[in-house]
Amino acid sequence: MIKRRKLHILTCLLMMMVLLLLLLSQQRSEETIKYFPLDSSIAFTSAETKLNLLQETGNDQYQVKWESNSTLDDPIYLRQDISILFMDGRLKGIKGLWKEQEKNINLEVIFEESDSSHFQAITFHHGEAHYPNDEIKSVQQMTTDHLYVIDSPYTALESFRLPSSHLQKEWKETIDRTTNQQLQFVWKEWLKVSNINSNDYQLYSLIDLIQLEKQPIEGLTLHQTKRIIGQLWEGLYKNYILPVANKPETKNQMMPIILIDKNLDHLIVLFTNERNEVETLYQKLSLDN
Repeated sequence: MIKRRKLHILTCLLMMMVLLLLLLSQQRSEETIKYFPLDSSIAFTSAETKLNLLQETGNDQYQVKWESNSTLDDPIYLRQDISILFMDGRLKGIKGLWKEQEKNINLEVIFEESDSSHFQAITFHHGEAHYPNDEIKSVQQMTTDHLYVIDSPYTALESFRLPSSHLQKEWKETIDRTTNQQLQFVWKEWLKVSNINSNDYQLYSLIDLIQLEKQPIEGLTLHQTKRIIGQLWEGLYKNYILPVANKPETKNQMMPIILIDKNLDHLIVLFTNERNEVETLYQKLSLDN
């Protein structure tokens, strides 16, 4: 009887350990973006990020739809998309989705806002393909969208990406000037606190990383650039996205800035944490597969 009870307890403990390992394994796959060598045999058939003004909701507010989607021809081991939204240069939201044995990812958020603003979103579409002998490769692409919304008591609610009237041009210039002044001031302070000489680096805002989707970093090939971008998003996800995604106090943070060493030795990402302290993410540039 005692032996049978011990066997039962041992079996239960083993089952609990197996379940725990499975849960931890699932959590690791869901809570990481990992760069692997790019798979030349796989490409996204479609990938996009979209921002659209929907309607007024009363009380001087309006609705905006923020969405992203990406599609492959066939399912692969792991699909991951992460999208980051900024409003007037400040963090508005972060959304992500992870699926196993999937080819499509669709994200959609409808939110309310007020006042005239410039919304910018960037999405990193990613996937892992697993092959025999533990070979893992990846597929990746960045997409972005932006939208100006003009909410004035003197004109009808409207939105645009490129201004098509004199009034829209004036609003764009006003919003851009205010946003850029704030960003430049904050970034200058971050550089000062971090004791970094900006003349030694190529500077990109997080949104401006989209430029490197088709244009290589100066001195590198496009393939090397994509490798660096994949590794950068791996670091961003672990050190910036995960820590701030679910903390209300991190909203309204100013947009991070990326500094790429002109000697192509390393890159640095500057941003602030929930205590408004400057954080520094340092990564050595690895140019070989």
